[in-house]
Amino acid sequence: MPEIGEVARVVHFLRKHLVGRTIRECQAFNDDIVYGKVGCSSSAFQQHVEGRKVTGAAQQGKYFYVTFDKAPHAVMHLGMTGWVEFDSESTYYYKQAKETPAKAQDWPPKYAKFLLKCDAEMDGDKRDKVEVAFVDARRLARIRLVDCHAESIRDQTPLKENGPDPVRDRDEVTVKWLSKLLKRKKVPVKALLLDQGNISGVGNWVADEVLFQARIHPEQYSNTFDEEEIERLHHALTDVTSIAVSTLGDSTKFPENWIMKYRWDKGKKNANVLPNGEKIVHLKVGGRTSAIVPSVQKKTAAVAGDVDSADLSDKEQKQPVKGKKRKTFKDEDEPDMLEVETPAKKGKRRDPKSESMRLKKEAEEKPATPISRRSSRRVSK
Repeated sequence: MPEIGEVARVVHFLRKHLVGRTIRECQAFNDDIVYGKVGCSSSAFQQHVEGRKVTGAAQQGKYFYVTFDKAPHAVMHLGMTGWVEFDSESTYYYKQAKETPAKAQDWPPKYAKFLLKCDAEMDGDKRDKVEVAFVDARRLARIRLVDCHAESIRDQTPLKENGPDPVRDRDEVTVKWLSKLLKRKKVPVKALLLDQGNISGVGNWVADEVLFQARIHPEQYSNTFDEEEIERLHHALTDVTSIAVSTLGDSTKFPENWIMKYRWDKGKKNANVLPNGEKIVHLKVGGRTSAIVPSVQKKTAAVAGDVDSADLSDKEQKQPVKGKKRKTFKDEDEPDMLEVETPAKKGKRRDPKSESMRLKKEAEEKPATPISRRSSRRVSK
């Protein structure tokens, strides 16, 4: 899913190609999910956007918005696979076939939800005409109109329900603010970071990177950290999100010591290893896969989670019984590892001699109790 850095990339290209221009034509393609799930419609979007001059583009976490010279304004979310494409320039942040100029491909692109067309600018603005498309194959993106003054758009739904943006609202996201947030909840710290109502823009890979850089285990309860750990977490949150935004989500520009560069080859031989030899393993915390380095991300207090990983070492984590969550410890002095009895495998046969002796002994102790036919057959054997 596009996260804070990738959304910053979309905003960058919107500012480059769209802000300051008038939308000559808007084609919005009917989709009762992408538009309808948030109370909008393609016809309403087309009606209100066509002919409007674009005055700005910005983001709050995973949301981004485009403001016009007249309300309503457009607020969008990319979902899992949504993106904004331009006919004159590739905007993707990872290497793939679509890195070739968009105009060399079929246009408009497949799965487009709307298409904006702007003429070449005159009066000193030498930008060529441009076409902009919002695409989403899985239909998890959201497009809506918000009727308000452009300056107050962050005070409206859905932005007002989301937490502060750690880059844009850096003055608000302080160590003190983070400490209060952590201490008033009792959830795995990764779950807290992923909750957009707490902090905007942090998704799965960003949360994993923040926790790795802070040397914090993702399962540890949010209210168990001391001040030094909170300061490390705050520093990592600020650093990771700032770099993600400043590089526009381009992973080739990320620091070499980031786990993000080495985490994607899950299950492949000789993969998931940092340059220094430390192993990356994958856990499932709250239903989400987490990449961690157990040698540095230690559990220092009570933890919670449903770890589901075959590649954890016995030293770091015992394999839990399938379908059951590990117990958690309230006492910080208790060990952070729980021995779990492994159930017998299905189809495992018992020793026939011991079974026969057990049944014979039971028969001698309780002679009045008839032995079942099945048991009799085992004894006779």
